[in-house]
Amino acid sequence: MFSLGSWLPALPGLAWGWALLDALLQGLVGACAVSVLCSLLKVYLYIQCVNNPERQAEKEAIAARRPLLEPLHVLVLTGVLALVGSRVAALVVLEFSLRAVSTILSLGKGAHSSQLYLLCQYSLGCGVSCGLSFLLEGAPHRSWNLALAAGLAGLLALHARRLARHVCALYELHSRARYCGVCILLLAAGHGIPRLLRNALALTFAVADLAAVELINRDFLSTGEAVRFWTPLTICYTLLVVYMQEESRQSTGIGLVLRTVVVRMGGLFILLLTVGRWTDILHVFMSLLGELWCLLRSRVLLESCWRQ
Repeated sequence: MFSLGSWLPALPGLAWGWALLDALLQGLVGACAVSVLCSLLKVYLYIQCVNNPERQAEKEAIAARRPLLEPLHVLVLTGVLALVGSRVAALVVLEFSLRAVSTILSLGKGAHSSQLYLLCQYSLGCGVSCGLSFLLEGAPHRSWNLALAAGLAGLLALHARRLARHVCALYELHSRARYCGVCILLLAAGHGIPRLLRNALALTFAVADLAAVELINRDFLSTGEAVRFWTPLTICYTLLVVYMQEESRQSTGIGLVLRTVVVRMGGLFILLLTVGRWTDILHVFMSLLGELWCLLRSRVLLESCWRQ
């Protein structure tokens, strides 16, 4: 017994339906992980703006309430992550990992970049999806495990969003009056949020990278096939990282971020035209939409990072 569907009579299309349910649950967990990341970054950036009188306009932009945007973002991202195949999701994870290592090395020892956390949103969703697919492969009651993971992830995302709303509405008052435990804790330790995110993301992507390599390698019947795939992939990703490093030195802004997304997905598209399958091409276009959706949704937070 490997899923909920295994307890039901065999019907045409039933297995496909349960596979789709599993994919939706994996996508939901990934979307909730992205929601938690954005909520914690929103809290951190808002606190930074409160402590700087020159950034009042940024503070108001971050605190602006958009009650329907967050559920819509989770819904859309869940659909995209559920439909994107594990092969393309794995490639997205590996590409971001290489880009993140290059960025961290270029920043220097001890430095960190909040912008990098925002740029990893879609890659984080793909990483969580790949990790779950790999870790739960062949597990008894896979669908029940995914349902439990989705419930816990949704609960965590809900509390993170409530924390962000509380901070944006009452942090200034509570931090001065010193009678709210949450705000007092953030006043004392809010500067440690980037370190918390860095450690959590490092662990998540370490697992995701291992899962991504395994998910890709299982499609090859011989070492020669694997070499013919990994060689052009490594060259392509290396050239993309070099190009993006040069671009980031010359300019900043949302235009640069969107341009690099198009270049990255364009490079992946050309690569998969030669060594991929036709479904991979469709999944690359869906990944492009997912990347753009995440970046446009967090535009206010990105602009705040650039002004720091």
